Amino acid sequence: MSTKDFVEKDYYKVLGVPKDATEAEIKKAYRKLARENHPDANKGDTRAEERFKEISEANDVLGDPKRRKEYDEARALFGNGGLRAGGPGGGGSFNFDLGDLFGGAQAGAGGFGGGGGGIGDVFGGLFNRGGGGARTQPRRGQDVESEVTLSFTEAIEGATVPLRMSSQQPCTACSGTGDKNGTPRVCPTCVGTGQVSRGSGGGFSLTDPCVDCKGRGLIAETPCDVCKGSGRAKSSRTMQVRIPAGVSDHQRIRLRGKGAPGERGGPNGDLYVVVHVDAHPVFGRKDDNLTVTVPVSFTEAALGGEVKVPTLGGPAVTLKLPAGTPNGRTMRARGKGAVRKDGTRGDLLVTVEVAVPKELDDKAREALETYREATASEDPRAELFQAAKGA
Repeated sequence: MSTKDFVEKDYYKVLGVPKDATEAEIKKAYRKLARENHPDANKGDTRAEERFKEISEANDVLGDPKRRKEYDEARALFGNGGLRAGGPGGGGSFNFDLGDLFGGAQAGAGGFGGGGGGIGDVFGGLFNRGGGGARTQPRRGQDVESEVTLSFTEAIEGATVPLRMSSQQPCTACSGTGDKNGTPRVCPTCVGTGQVSRGSGGGFSLTDPCVDCKGRGLIAETPCDVCKGSGRAKSSRTMQVRIPAGVSDHQRIRLRGKGAPGERGGPNGDLYVVVHVDAHPVFGRKDDNLTVTVPVSFTEAALGGEVKVPTLGGPAVTLKLPAGTPNGRTMRARGKGAVRKDGTRGDLLVTVEVAVPKELDDKAREALETYREATASEDPRAELFQAAKGA
């Protein structure tokens, strides 16, 4: 809702209540009028719809003690669109074009960009937009996104990496003002807020960045040659970033306050880092667990035994292989996986792969022939065919 609305619209008259009405009286009047003019009760009646919007708008102001106080002060100062002459003798008022005041005020004495005293000072005090027409709202810095590639081990254990970033920083040529002389004026459209409101129906309003000042709240009279009046210039910097342990491929990490600096005391933006992880020749990953495939001989799988298994960045562990272990069985080495958020570790999942020798000497071949004869009566595919017939 604009300041102009505060001056031109009589919300007390819209609700039909006196200026000294209590909160309860305002609420009662609003509910009664809202029921009578609600669009659902007046299908196709555009006049009732407009009336409902006016009623909702009036209630938004008068129903809020803080906004009502601001409204009353503005009306008292600029009552009925006429600026009351404050000279001795009190008397009279003279009319002027409110559009000139709120939409196209020129910089200079008494204007929004003036050197002191004047309309900008008055409304700065009333609506918290800064005295003197020169103090504008803080502006948050932009978020910055970057990418980093880690080795598999760095992703599991964590790493500190240098990260080169490009972001918008305050222009050094004009000290971030956007003006060659360092004296930008307050945007008359948004009165330095960087935002404008527009009605969306039903008494609601939406806020958009001001198109005239591009959300800065300031307009450069003599734009800076470097930043073209934006007050920002592209800058590159290198910073050391700590990547936490246990990150995964394509994970997006948010580092608060590490983005572009804010303006006029506003907070810094955030830094988002997208992590890419190189593959490892031995280990894989499944959630918080690491995976590894370990070859075993036929006799180890058949007779059982102890098998040494490598770990990532640590000493090998020994797993006991039960007799008759089938190919593809997975065992678990606890606490040898990736780091979790709570500091604990996942497990190492060890999958057994029976290694078949490509070549056999005479002694080994003879032993296997003897084994085949000893187990000739056993058919390892018997259950397979029975299941196939049953299906």
